[in-house]
Amino acid sequence: MTTVLIADDQPMQRFGFRMLLESQDDMTVVGEATNGTEAIRLVDRHRPDVVLMDIRMPGLDGIEATRRIIATGARTRILIVTTFDLDEYAYDGLRAGASGFLVKDAQPEELLAGIRAVASGDAVVAPSLTRRLLDAYVHHLPPSATAAPRPEDPRLATLTEREREILTVIGQGWTNTEIAERLHLAESTVKTHIGRILSKTGTRDRVQAVILAYDTQLVTPA
Repeated sequence: MTTVLIADDQPMQRFGFRMLLESQDDMTVVGEATNGTEAIRLVDRHRPDVVLMDIRMPGLDGIEATRRIIATGARTRILIVTTFDLDEYAYDGLRAGASGFLVKDAQPEELLAGIRAVASGDAVVAPSLTRRLLDAYVHHLPPSATAAPRPEDPRLATLTEREREILTVIGQGWTNTEIAERLHLAESTVKTHIGRILSKTGTRDRVQAVILAYDTQLVTPA
């Protein structure tokens, strides 16, 4: 059973999410929050598997709530739900530690699949969309933040050459199937490599691995 906390300041939005989730045999809603402060408190109380986190809420917003929840080391994963698919706040949410995001007008089956994916440790955002989002994010940064070479990140030093290669192509938006085909590997081997990359670098999921690839300049904006 996947436990879900809904954080949204709109009562009808929360009601709609609850009705959808509780129609599923494998999901249950453990609480509702109307702002980020309530979300943090309810996560501490209920330890849900997934939080559906709105961005714009009164008081403490969803970005800062995400950051604080992740900082506690809780196993709870955050799925940002936003109005615009290229909203700059979505980038901030990913960098704060969210495992992905969906737009509020997503189809019900997309939302349910997203929650299940996040609960199982996968990222929700499709690799190609992750690349597009982070390209857009990087273009918002000051030129000095991306122009000058940086010292080798110690997290990369733990990786084998193959793992570094796979982290790079993950950042470039390749799917597991594409990695397997182009690097002549079994898809199960690719998944094993990705698991080791996440473990060695301390990244929570594939989205955070993509952010690492950008931050360490393994990947540069298209």
